[in-house]
Amino acid sequence: MTTEYGAETDFSARMSYGDYLSLQPVLSAQHPLSDAHDELLFIIQHQTSELWMKLAIHELDAARAAIAEGRLDAAFKLLARVSRIFEQLNGAWDVLRTMTPSDYTTFRNALGQSSGFQSHQYRRIEFILGNRNPTMMKPHAHRPDLLADLEAECARPSLYDVALQAAAAAGLQVPEAVLARDVAAMHVPDDGVEAMWATVYCDPAGHWDIYQLAEKLVDLEDYFRRWRFNHVTTVERVIGMKRGTGGTGGVTYLRRMLEVVLFPELWTVRTRL
Repeated sequence: MTTEYGAETDFSARMSYGDYLSLQPVLSAQHPLSDAHDELLFIIQHQTSELWMKLAIHELDAARAAIAEGRLDAAFKLLARVSRIFEQLNGAWDVLRTMTPSDYTTFRNALGQSSGFQSHQYRRIEFILGNRNPTMMKPHAHRPDLLADLEAECARPSLYDVALQAAAAAGLQVPEAVLARDVAAMHVPDDGVEAMWATVYCDPAGHWDIYQLAEKLVDLEDYFRRWRFNHVTTVERVIGMKRGTGGTGGVTYLRRMLEVVLFPELWTVRTRL
């Protein structure tokens, strides 16, 4: 059966929009633990953020593989998409900030010890980007599957590692010690890597693909920093300087995270130019 516009209306024997998107389980996945009006906002904001993070991981994994395989044009598109994903995540804080401290106190106790600090997907994104701290795996020790996933991630080169490998493959001088480093650890700023990026930025036309890769990484970290900053601002606006539900120092902890630099030489090289 169709309407006068040609749209199908009988889905008794065929797949509908809701079927394809599995909307019933998605829209039935919100289970407030209190009668507070704003708890639904809190749940949906975090659930949708996790969905966006799932997509970010999907794209970051593909971008890393593309860089490792020398398909830089494909990687550029994927990295640009991840930056847009973080733009979406940034916008979500604007909605959550409509919740006042008084609103939050009506259901905060219902959260128990649960906290965004325990987000496995967020930790995976940080590990992909190179912020690898094994201590951060501890909140997932009760889930062997999630712990194994994070351990496997730390055994792979980070996004920045494969970018530096791509620069070396393009004939640029990347220190051998950096290329052969233990990828499970965080990258340590290196003067030789900064010098390599200076070579790229002093002659963009001569190193066009690596120059574009560098700028895509800077874009990504820029959006990621904004997301972190908006997180801090939102938390301070809603709970002030209280400790987080998961036991962290709340705003104090989040401010420390603002100091983490993912691709350090891509920022320091700007002073050098």
